[in-house]
Amino acid sequence: MAEVVLFHHAQGLTAGIVAFADALRRAGHTVHTPDLFDGRTFDSIEAGMAFATELGFPGEILDRGARAVADLPAELVYAGFSLGVLPAQMLAQTRPGARGALLCYSCVPVTEFGAAWPAGVPVQVHGMDADPIFVGEGDIDAARDLVAEAKDGELFLYPGDQHYFADSSLPTYDPEATALLIRRTLDLLG
Repeated sequence: MAEVVLFHHAQGLTAGIVAFADALRRAGHTVHTPDLFDGRTFDSIEAGMAFATELGFPGEILDRGARAVADLPAELVYAGFSLGVLPAQMLAQTRPGARGALLCYSCVPVTEFGAAWPAGVPVQVHGMDADPIFVGEGDIDAARDLVAEAKDGELFLYPGDQHYFADSSLPTYDPEATALLIRRTLDLLG
């Protein structure tokens, strides 16, 4: 079984993020859900991003992600949702021992954290095909480049225009897409 660190999105460590982690736990995996926002949650992406900016985005968010795994084993799968993709991708690329990466709703160019995607680290990127953030802001292009470079990389697009589609506590939740995302995540963890 895999050991996973799952970083939340800009609305914080919501009940929907915990529910996603619980689905992986029920399959036998160990899942850590660090709270980068010290218990705060937000009603909108904009409010959460304003808080992240106040904390020091992206630097402090990356630092908090690194501190969250400091006492964990090196052999981790790093998962992130939107804002949480930044620490997940950074750690997958820079912390020796990474076993994989799950990047949901976001992706940054590999060159943000190094010269190349690390050999032997499988990666999945998931997003909706009409998400104005994932598609409209260019994350899909970074995702395509990453999976083309990674020996074991996959990009999964789901029909729809929601950004936080796998968070069951939000109105943007898509249960069908989430069920497929969980199945694919379990494949990665297997």
